[in-house]
Amino acid sequence: MTETASPNDDGSLSVLTVDLGAIAANYALLVKESAPAECAAVVKADAYGLGLEPVARTLERAGCRTFFVATLDEGLALRNIVNHDIYVFAGVVQHNAELLASNSLRPVLNDLEQLRLWRKHTNAPAAVHIDTGMNRLGFPPIEVDMLRSDPTELDNFTPKLLVSHLACADEPTHAMNAEQLERFRTAQTIFPNVPASLSASSGVFLGPEWHFEMVRPGFALYGGNPQPTGANPMQTVARLKAKILQCRAISSGESVGYGATFRADTPRRIATISTGYADGFLRALSNKATAYIGENPAPLVGRVSMDLIGIDITGIDGVKAGDWVDLLGPNYGVDALARDAGTIGYEILTALGQRHRRVYLEADA
Repeated sequence: MTETASPNDDGSLSVLTVDLGAIAANYALLVKESAPAECAAVVKADAYGLGLEPVARTLERAGCRTFFVATLDEGLALRNIVNHDIYVFAGVVQHNAELLASNSLRPVLNDLEQLRLWRKHTNAPAAVHIDTGMNRLGFPPIEVDMLRSDPTELDNFTPKLLVSHLACADEPTHAMNAEQLERFRTAQTIFPNVPASLSASSGVFLGPEWHFEMVRPGFALYGGNPQPTGANPMQTVARLKAKILQCRAISSGESVGYGATFRADTPRRIATISTGYADGFLRALSNKATAYIGENPAPLVGRVSMDLIGIDITGIDGVKAGDWVDLLGPNYGVDALARDAGTIGYEILTALGQRHRRVYLEADA
């Protein structure tokens, strides 16, 4: 791997390293797992917080030719990076149809109102989203029935893709998966010969019958575990390091941080780290997370504050101000961090703030 910069070549107090080679490897694994279906890539929310431009260019070089984003603004930003198919999950709303069409952005139409609005402005390609049970976005069952009973609603319309979204794909035996699959297949009869896409990251690993013509992973590309009940097949992508600002000794009975939520039961050594909830290190991690100094675990003590956290370095020799601490990486990955925060890895990645200096590791040619 080629590193564009080292974590200690300037005055940075925290460094987020993004391994683009790992993203390319993860994409290759997902391509292999989903073949012969096309493997698209979801790069919404600034590529899950890791940087839209470097991630999209990496995926393009890896062979990706279809991308998904959440909003028009994201689509416009991505259009300046790649010249491939871009789908916008939010669909079309008043006043943005012409902007979508003129930039060759394909809305994912979520109801009859959006379909009619799109048809009114253009016959450019778009996708149709069928709600198969998630009750979030997509044509509800009553509108699916309307399309079936009145095919003229689809006149002068070019559907390029039929999509739905699985609610429980990360639980392979959940009954909801089979229910949604059956509903999706039923909806397909309204759109003969239109390519279909049902599976995101976890759905890729449910098996071939879930793949249809396209899969569209997101989280797995960035190192998240698409099958939480088993070992993670994806490579680690994100690593967060932060600098120790100060080390101190505290006596038995002394506390650390706001609210005095941690109180030492024996004399301890505490290191204060330059990262907090403003940097995406969630307050929910207070007294729960684990940092690493080399291979040595150092538990977080006290509350996470806006800019600072404290870790217990008792028994770890030679630790001093200016040393680097791993907060996210191979020893303590995004899913482990999320578990300790009581959330999901998606939130961890997308919450990473802008104060971290970013280093991108390119795959060697």
